[in-house]
Amino acid sequence: MSQAEAPTAPEDTGPRPRNPGNPRNPLWTFGILRSEVTTTLRRHRTYALLAVLAAVPVLIGIAVRIETGGGGSGSGGGPDGGGPAFLTQVTNNGLFLVFAALAATLPVFLPMAVGVVAGDAIAGEANGGTLRYLLVAPAGRTRLLLAKYTSVLTFCLVATFVVAASALAVGALLFPVGEVTTISGTRISFGEGLVRAALTAAVVAASLVGFAALGLFVSTLTDSGIGAMAATVGLLITVQILDSIPQLSGIHPYLFPHYWMSFADVLREPVHWEELSKNFQLQGLYAAVFGSAAWARFTAKDITA
Repeated sequence: MSQAEAPTAPEDTGPRPRNPGNPRNPLWTFGILRSEVTTTLRRHRTYALLAVLAAVPVLIGIAVRIETGGGGSGSGGGPDGGGPAFLTQVTNNGLFLVFAALAATLPVFLPMAVGVVAGDAIAGEANGGTLRYLLVAPAGRTRLLLAKYTSVLTFCLVATFVVAASALAVGALLFPVGEVTTISGTRISFGEGLVRAALTAAVVAASLVGFAALGLFVSTLTDSGIGAMAATVGLLITVQILDSIPQLSGIHPYLFPHYWMSFADVLREPVHWEELSKNFQLQGLYAAVFGSAAWARFTAKDITA
C-alpha cells in the first residue's frame, strides 16, 4: 500500500465525554455507596432491630410514669451523669428521657444491633452466594469494603437517632418539657437542650465507630453470617466484662467501650471535652487498626462460595 493510500488516524476533536459506567467515575463510586446503604436499611432485619430500639424509650417512659404517677420527684443529675441520675430528672423534664434512653441502650442494645449488621456485612454475602456477583463488577474489593463500612456507620447513626427521636416523642407526651438543668447545676433553654440532645446522639453514634470496624473485620474471617454475628456480639460481651473488673483497670483505657458513657459530659456547662476527646481518639484507633485488618483479609480472601 502506498503512502498516499495509508489510512490516517482520526482527528482529535477534543475531550471525550465521561463514561458513566467507568469504575473510576466518582458518580459510579457513589452508586455503590448508595446501593449498599439502601440495601442495609431496607432489610426486614434492619426494620426489626430499629423497632426494638425504638421500643426501649417507650418502655422506660411508661415505667417511670407508672412508678411516679407523673409527679416531679427528681433532684438533678448525679455527679457522674449515669443513667439512674438521668432517670430522676425525667419526671421534671421529658427531654431527659433522651439521655436516659441513650444511657440504657448504649451498653447493650445499640452495640448488639450494630454487631448484627457489621458481622453480616461480608459473611452474609458470602453465605448467600452474592459476594462473587458483587465482585464480578469492576468495583474492586477495597471500594466494596469501604461501601460496606459506610453502610454500617450509616446504620449506627440511624439507630442512635431512632432511639433519641422515640425518647423525645414519648418524653414530651408523658412528661412536662421546658428549661433543662445541666449536670453542672445551671439552667439552659429548651431549644439549647434540644441541641445538646442531638449532639449527644451524634456522640453516641461516633462511639460505635470502632466496634463497627471490629465487626467488619470479624465478618471477613468467615463465610457464615450467623457465626460472624455471634462472634461479634460475643466479643462485645467479653470486652465489657473485662472493662468491669477492677483488677484489670490498667487495660480499661484501651477497651473500646470504656469511654462510651462520656456522652454525659455534653450535658455539662460548659461541655467537658477531655473524656469525649479520649473516646473519639480511641474509636479512631480501633477503626484504623481493624479497618486495615479487614482490608488486608478481604483483599487476599479466596471467594469460592
